[in-house]
Amino acid sequence: MKEFGFELRVCSWAERNWPPAERGRSDAGSDADGAALVARQLGTRRRRWDTLVVETSEDALDHRAPFGDERLDSDLLHIARNAPGSWAFYRDALPDPGYPWRYVREAVHRAADRGFIEKRRDGNRIEIRRRYRYPEWVDRIVAIENKPDLDASAARVLADQLEHDVALSLADEVWLATRATRGEIEPALLEAMPVEVGILAVSEGPDGWRADPVWNPRTLSVSDPGTRILERPDGGDHDASACRFEYADPDWKARKRLEIAERAYERGWRSYADTMRPDCRHFEIREPEGPFPYCAAKGREQTAAECSGRCSEFAPEPPAWRSKGWPIEGGPGKATKRLLDEKRRRRR
Repeated sequence: MKEFGFELRVCSWAERNWPPAERGRSDAGSDADGAALVARQLGTRRRRWDTLVVETSEDALDHRAPFGDERLDSDLLHIARNAPGSWAFYRDALPDPGYPWRYVREAVHRAADRGFIEKRRDGNRIEIRRRYRYPEWVDRIVAIENKPDLDASAARVLADQLEHDVALSLADEVWLATRATRGEIEPALLEAMPVEVGILAVSEGPDGWRADPVWNPRTLSVSDPGTRILERPDGGDHDASACRFEYADPDWKARKRLEIAERAYERGWRSYADTMRPDCRHFEIREPEGPFPYCAAKGREQTAAECSGRCSEFAPEPPAWRSKGWPIEGGPGKATKRLLDEKRRRRR
């Protein structure tokens, strides 16, 4: 199985079973109010994680819902978190954003269009007040790096990436998910991985896919300054160069964590259809617990990179398919997107 398919199955497992019981909570998964939002390929400009789990609660999601299904970007978050409860001139009510106020004014109009604030004019002044208080809805953020086949060369590269994650401590926990070998000792435990990183052994059984923790992670200090590694020496007897790094401010980390969580809230992990071609007549989705993409022309699951208009097997849906009525109104490709969107909304 390619890494893309493995990644989707880790996401599916995490959505149904997070958090792992062995993480130190023997009753994990039994909290009726607990909830986990799972997304793919999110992070910062310098680092993107394969799988992201946002731990929250049903009550917190209920309070987040009035702000809409779409994410709040950094400008909208500035409005949502600081809008006053009573009418006030927006420049008096909001803290200095650190960038020109004209961008704040544009965000005020967008926020009013989204419906979570109200605005009015008093002469040339724009006054605002909130309709809903933005909740502190994110409890923890967990990053998972997926590597089904962890050979020695892949382990060396991955170890460097995970060291960056641990040093920056943007996520509360960092995990490595790899395919289980059924050996007495999983090979991942023998690799030079940071001890702060947890290890999940993923396998397929008669009841579906499962992931067993074989090494529990340490909780990282997300409220403390992080270390962003910029350059590190190659090592060796003749390399005496120093590592270059910079500190990440706790306020920056808090803002970035919330922005990432908002993107996860919007996208979910089933957004793969947005970067594939479900309008191809060969595109199918299989396995209800996913569902997962499947290419009938190739006779196997395809990757997101393969499934594009440049694929030699790509065949657009005939126009007649798209003109049919229920239950595939708009064509099977549109029906696939509606199904995945509905599963994403149901999870939120």
